[in-house]
Amino acid sequence: MELTGIIFGIVGLLIGAGIMFILQKSALANQKKSILSEAEKEGELIKKEKLMQAKEKFIQLKSDHEKSLQEKNAKIKESENRTKQKEHTLNQRLSEAKKKDQKLESIRGNLNRQLQVVEKREADLNQLHAKQVKELEAMSSLSADEAKEQLKEVLVNEARTESMGLLKEIVDEAKINANKEAKRIVISTIQRVATEQAIENSVSVFNIESDELKGRIIGREGRNIRAIEAATGVEVIVDDTPEAIILSCFDPIRREIARLSLHQLVTDGRIHPARIEEVVAKTKKKLDEEIVETGKRTCIDLNIHGLHPELIRMVGRMRYRSSYGQNLLQHSREVANLCATMAAELGLNAKVAKRAGLLHDIGKVPDEESELPHAILGMKLAEKYNEKPDVCNAIGAHHDEIEMTTLISPIVQVCDAVSGARPGARREIMESYIQRIQDLENIALSYQGVEKSYAIQAGRELRVIVSSEKVKDEEASNLAYQISEKIQDEMTYPGQVKVTVIREMRATSIAR
Repeated sequence: MELTGIIFGIVGLLIGAGIMFILQKSALANQKKSILSEAEKEGELIKKEKLMQAKEKFIQLKSDHEKSLQEKNAKIKESENRTKQKEHTLNQRLSEAKKKDQKLESIRGNLNRQLQVVEKREADLNQLHAKQVKELEAMSSLSADEAKEQLKEVLVNEARTESMGLLKEIVDEAKINANKEAKRIVISTIQRVATEQAIENSVSVFNIESDELKGRIIGREGRNIRAIEAATGVEVIVDDTPEAIILSCFDPIRREIARLSLHQLVTDGRIHPARIEEVVAKTKKKLDEEIVETGKRTCIDLNIHGLHPELIRMVGRMRYRSSYGQNLLQHSREVANLCATMAAELGLNAKVAKRAGLLHDIGKVPDEESELPHAILGMKLAEKYNEKPDVCNAIGAHHDEIEMTTLISPIVQVCDAVSGARPGARREIMESYIQRIQDLENIALSYQGVEKSYAIQAGRELRVIVSSEKVKDEEASNLAYQISEKIQDEMTYPGQVKVTVIREMRATSIAR
């Protein structure tokens, strides 16, 4: 009984499971059908939408294409119109050119006919001129060439006389105007520049406290004094001069080294050859540093920048060099300030002028002796150390060794003369002074008609007395001009030289 119940239970379960399976399968089939129907509906909708988009895209593309075609057609039409316009213009120009060619041909024909007429008239005129020349030669008994020569000689003499008078008027007028302006500028410049004076000799005096030191300086058998002379290159003169030793040498730097070395040796008290060489070496080094420092300080004082170190050292060396008793560094500083002031007055570059004025005499302080004039040597040194061409030309031309190419050059030359020519600036050796005076008088005596010549006012004026029989009044001014030009070309002198030609007529009669 229980087994039967179990069997029926199992069979019921199986039947229930089968029924459930059938029901689930039916439900799945129905669900699948509904999903398929929905998918078919959505597909139709998508298909219709895509077809609509494709149609719209096609319509858009078709519209763009038609628009592009219209634009291209418009451009083609515009190009055709421009081409037709150009063709029309070219046709017009061609017709105008043909008309001009025809007109030019007509003008050319007229010119050829006129040229033939002119050539015929020229031939007739030449025949008539030749005939007249022959008649004139027959009447004057002179050939055409001889007449030309006589006429030329007369015209040249007249032109020379008129030109001399005109030249004198122009020179006098120029002198009046130029002298006024030049004096104003020079006086204004000198008034605005202060300067110092320093007189240097070829000997220096070293003062000592007592004559007992002379023996120690001389040393045993003169060994100390020989050591000093060998180390410094300076002659040490120990004589009867009380409490003084004389140092003699043409080089101021050597004299300064010897003076400073002696001062240190005397102060220290140890004087022997080894100590002398040591002190001299230290003094040389110290003086070299002082020279460079002097050059730098000078450039700073004058507001000059960018100078080569070697040129700065040469500027410092100027402190120990003199020219006719005038200290070279003070002279160069004065010339630099004069140049700057004068250049500013004339509207030129004052900095370049000041630079050229400071460096114009660097050829006087070279490390090695040279046979070149100091102006040319200074110019070469400036070129070597990359100075500007204006500065180099001013240095080389300040004594007329080369041609002046800039306006700075004459300013440097004038300021150099002003600095050296003012009273008290320089002292001149008597022999060279007398020679210069004689040269002035000899230049005047070299001209025909000059009887006497006298250089007065320390060579600043030359009076020339001429023969009244050989030199006429109108020739006297010309003679003064020629003498002044020759002095300017052949001589070197400070300042300026005034030439005065004197002509007088003396009538003498004797009563008996």
